[in-house]
Amino acid sequence: MIEVRQLSKRFGTVQAVDGVSFQVGEGEIVALLGPNGAGKTTTLRCLYALARPDAGEARIDGISVQDDPRRALARIGVLPDAKGLYNRLSAWENIAYYGHLHGLPEAQIRQRIQRLAEELGMEDFLHRRCEGFSLGQRMKVAIARALIHQPRHLLLDEPTSGLDVGSVRGLRQLLLDLRARGHSILFSSHVMQEVERLCDRVVMIGRGRIVADGTRDEICHQAGTDDLEEAFVQLTGAET
Repeated sequence: MIEVRQLSKRFGTVQAVDGVSFQVGEGEIVALLGPNGAGKTTTLRCLYALARPDAGEARIDGISVQDDPRRALARIGVLPDAKGLYNRLSAWENIAYYGHLHGLPEAQIRQRIQRLAEELGMEDFLHRRCEGFSLGQRMKVAIARALIHQPRHLLLDEPTSGLDVGSVRGLRQLLLDLRARGHSILFSSHVMQEVERLCDRVVMIGRGRIVADGTRDEICHQAGTDDLEEAFVQLTGAET
């Protein structure tokens, strides 16, 4: 389970996150939605220990990310907003490097990379250097890197960005398969169609605070509309 409890984070005079609380249960896909600057990326960074909250805490399977980051982070796969790869390494080498960091044996790394390459459609560029890759190719490598150690939980920041239709379909099916196996998945996105097709619940954040948390229908009912995009605009103040 992924848990966020009264999380707060300030940068100078800006209160980026203000008392945010929510959770993602096992076998659940939850979208974290918010306009730019709403606090969603800061929340995700606190979850994977890149930022330390001023108050509150994040927990992975009951393990505090702030107090015991190594144990907590071993249970999650992360696709951050910065999809940086080592350009002089091939896609295979980038993914394998993360497998070694997680202590996986070589044979297991080879087996898992081959399976991920098939699932994500990476065979054509798996052994090419990442320098010169398209955004979609880089995204696939970053996703595979996040999944190499078969984490119980996933934190994905806009995972479909730059992917073509076929790749989006493949990623969608992969996430649904992971959910069926009991994984917890939290991802941010601006693509309402993907949110509606994938997610069990939606958490909306605006100006650093949670403004809605529920199923698509519950959130639309709260906003008095049948359209999730319109509910998003109304509840988060995205156009103000």
